[in-house]
This record gives sequence, structure tokens and C-alpha cells, in this order.
Amino acid sequence: MALSVIRRGVLSMRGLQGSFLVAPTSLFRPQAATIVSKALRSKDYSRPIPYPYKTDRYGYIQSLLDKTTHRFDDNTKIIVVDGPIAAGKTDFAKEIADELDMMYMPEANLDMCYINSYGYDLRQLDDLLPERMRSYDLKDFLQNPTHPNANSFQFEMFTLRMSQYIDALAHVLNTGQGVVMDRSVYSDFVFVEAMTKFGYMTKAAREYYYECKKMGVPELMRPHLVIYLDMPVEVVQQRIQERNYPHEANSPLYTTEFLSYMDQIYKQQYLKEISVHAELLIYDWSEKGDPEVVIEDIERLEFKCEKHKPKLADWLLPDETSWCTKRMLYTLKKAWIMQWINVPTTSVPELLASADEMKKFNDVWNNAPGMKYAKGFNADAGDQFIALKIRADP
Repeated sequence: MALSVIRRGVLSMRGLQGSFLVAPTSLFRPQAATIVSKALRSKDYSRPIPYPYKTDRYGYIQSLLDKTTHRFDDNTKIIVVDGPIAAGKTDFAKEIADELDMMYMPEANLDMCYINSYGYDLRQLDDLLPERMRSYDLKDFLQNPTHPNANSFQFEMFTLRMSQYIDALAHVLNTGQGVVMDRSVYSDFVFVEAMTKFGYMTKAAREYYYECKKMGVPELMRPHLVIYLDMPVEVVQQRIQERNYPHEANSPLYTTEFLSYMDQIYKQQYLKEISVHAELLIYDWSEKGDPEVVIEDIERLEFKCEKHKPKLADWLLPDETSWCTKRMLYTLKKAWIMQWINVPTTSVPELLASADEMKKFNDVWNNAPGMKYAKGFNADAGDQFIALKIRADP
């Protein structure tokens, strides 16, 4: 019987047609060694016109006409805000992004997978699917972490975080604007380790996870800065109770033992590993500190890329051609990178679906509103003038 690794979501190769923006080239400029807030920027500063990478193709021909580094400024960087559950990362990251004139990217979640571009929630189709193929998101995991789908849930989260981080890189390289992210693909393994330790993920699935990770994550450029908002476990539990989300407050997952182990993995593995490659700021956020103080600390950092040293080495590219090549990779070939992490396997049954299950899943999802054709061509989702589009876009 044929088996398939469960992968939800819609990831497609960008079309080859499209116009491109011709921007002036410039002498190669390495990244600036600072970050500045809006308050310290010159009033005359104006960011160069961004390349419309979401609608226009950026390939080899475009790279000859539109170089990359002329859009860079002090804040052309990626900042990741991380920390325990309920630490206040979302509000903090939004405020930091606003003060630094960067784009905020929210934490990846399965709504990105289950809600299509027309706003249709595919979870409505669960009754038509086999039990194995039904939706299973964070709320389901927190209420029932021992469910067989917990393994595939974590893989879906990894896939979404990977996809989102590539989007962040594409945004930075095409616009010059920095990005502030709520968590990233680099701390995803913390959840894998905790889930495996407490029996919510199998050891075979864990081994397969790291095999997939090593195929794609090394192609990415690590963040410039990680900000870790630290809190003792008892404060984390208190915050969870205070915000009183029904799926969290009564969850069997958030025990002292589970949260303590996550805290241990964060500090003994993730923070040690990421600090080799990125700047790191750690704050005790038990009392929710002042973001303005953090901004001041960020402005004091020196983001120096030095040869033969690992810190920020991902961003030490030798010439303009190298920057354009990276930009093409993240903008045009995202689907390639995402395919690299889809490593074939037949040895992890908890992640596999039978051919019959996959056929039923595809039959249901591919005929849902907005899922049958490319965006703009789905009459059942309200698209109009389809015939005119076909004539205009042969």
C-alpha cells in the first residue's frame, strides 16, 4: 500500500510571468553595524522604493537590473523575540517593530494552513475526512496532547515556521526593511525535545524531524538579534491562568515539569547555540519591563560581521552578485527549499497516511471553495471576469 508523509497547506511555485521594477544600481554596501530607532533617524530619511516581490518575479534577468544592497540601511536586519509561553512576546514584538520602523511578523500558527486565501476555514470539512486526516491545531494539542496526530502537528508547525522565515528573508532583501518575528524556526526544536521527553512525540518522529531540519534550515540566514524574555516557571503558570484562554487554563500539558524542561532546553541548548551566530539580549520579564530600555540596549549593539568568525557570518556576503543570488533563492525558489525538508520516509508510521486516506483528503480539500484553481480563477469563491483574465494572461 502506498504511503505519504502528511503535509498540509498550500505552497506553490511563483508564476514565471510578471513585470519587474528597474531600480538604480549602486556600489556594493555591506550591512551597517547599528540599529537605530525612528527618533534618532534623520527627518530627511526616505527608504528606497521596495521591489514588488509578492507580485513580480525576481529572477536572473531582474537581478541584472535591480541590485540588492542599495536598499539596505541600519535597520535592514532580522530580530527574533522568543521566550516562554505567555511572556508577552506579541505585544513586545509589535512595539519594538513600530519603534524601529520594521515589519512585524506574528507567530506561525495553523490558521495559516487551514484558512485559505479566500478566508474559507478548511476545518469545516473535518466531518468528511477520515479520523487520521482531520485538523489538529494548537487548541486540540493543548487539550489532548496524547492524540496520534500530535506528531504531525509539530511537523506542520515546523513547516510553517520554515515558510515564514523564508518570507522574512525575502522581505528584507527585496525591500531593505527589517523584520521583527515572534519566535522562529530556530527555536522550534525546543518544542520537539519537550514533546519527546514527555511522550507526546515518538523518538522515531524526533529523529526524522532532525533529518528534515538539516536538509533545509542550513540554507537560511540566521537572525541578527534574538531577544529572550525570561520568566520563572511559576510566573509562566500564573500568566497562563490570568489570560484565561479556555484551551490553556485547563490544559494537561502546562505542568511544572513540562514547562521546566522547556525552560532548560531553551537556556542550555537554544540560547547557547544561537548566541554563537547572532547577538543575544536576555531580560527578566516577570514584571513586564520597559520596551524603551530594550530599544536603547539594541542601539548600543555593534553588529559586526568579521571574516572567519561565526557571529553574523551568514550576512557577510562578498559581492553584489552573492546578495542577488540569495534574494533569488528566497524570493523565486522558496518552493524548492520547502521541498527539501519533505524527506521521504516509510519508517515513521505515526507520520504516514495510506493512499486511500490521502486520496480522500485531496478529493475533499481540492474541491473546497477557493481550492480548485489558482487564486483569481475560483468562481465558487466569488472570482469574476475569469474569461478576461485568461485572455489577458496567455
